[in-house]
Amino acid sequence: MAGNTSTPGATVVSRTLSVLYAFDNAHRRLSATEVARRAGLPVPTTHRLLRELVAGDALVRGEDGRYAVGRRLWDVGLLAPDRTDLRHVASPFLSDIHAATRATVHLAVRDGLEVLYLDRLSGRASVPVVSRTGSRLPLHATGVGKVLLAYAPDDVRERVLAGPLPRLTAHTITQPGWLREQLDTVRRAGYATTTDEMTLGACSIAVPITRPASAATEPEVVAALGIVVPTLKRARTRLLTALQIAAQGIARNLH
Repeated sequence: MAGNTSTPGATVVSRTLSVLYAFDNAHRRLSATEVARRAGLPVPTTHRLLRELVAGDALVRGEDGRYAVGRRLWDVGLLAPDRTDLRHVASPFLSDIHAATRATVHLAVRDGLEVLYLDRLSGRASVPVVSRTGSRLPLHATGVGKVLLAYAPDDVRERVLAGPLPRLTAHTITQPGWLREQLDTVRRAGYATTTDEMTLGACSIAVPITRPASAATEPEVVAALGIVVPTLKRARTRLLTALQIAAQGIARNLH
């Protein structure tokens, strides 16, 4: 439960926050009753707050009557300094790669046990993909996700490997042992690939973006940069080189 703010002294702000905090990775779409229970609020109060949040585009109400986080709230979240700086620094590099390849280009970070797409560039010539800016997808089935999982803390990696590993297509890697071997290879090679694992007809290649070490910190993988194309058979080396050069440029400009 997100917390109980139904006490007489609870402010409007605290009640509103409790409604927003009712949503998390495991609870993305909630009914009004579920929000009320998780927020510890009376149902009538919850209904009123939900109406106001929907009117302000902080939440959206689906055709099934359930609520989800709205785009406006996502845009506000992107103002957090670390992600704002990352998107700003990476933007010209994504544009250069997209202009050269006309492929879908992704900038992503790990958010818990999922990939969060901070930016995406695509065009008419791009392979159709399910990702969009602000969306979250499984770590084990995407190129950027495999990079982020390979360099994630041990406890995160073990939680993902413990499953379940959803099968998105017939080619999705769902065997923990096989996925572990792939992640070991990613760390050795410095890049990840997928073939038809998230979407049929789509292959991807991705590399880590590493924040440089300083006197007080160790090098840290802060994001992943990836490209989605129909096939990697002929262009793998060219695409990998372009990604690595871009990732190095982004890293040099990160503060």
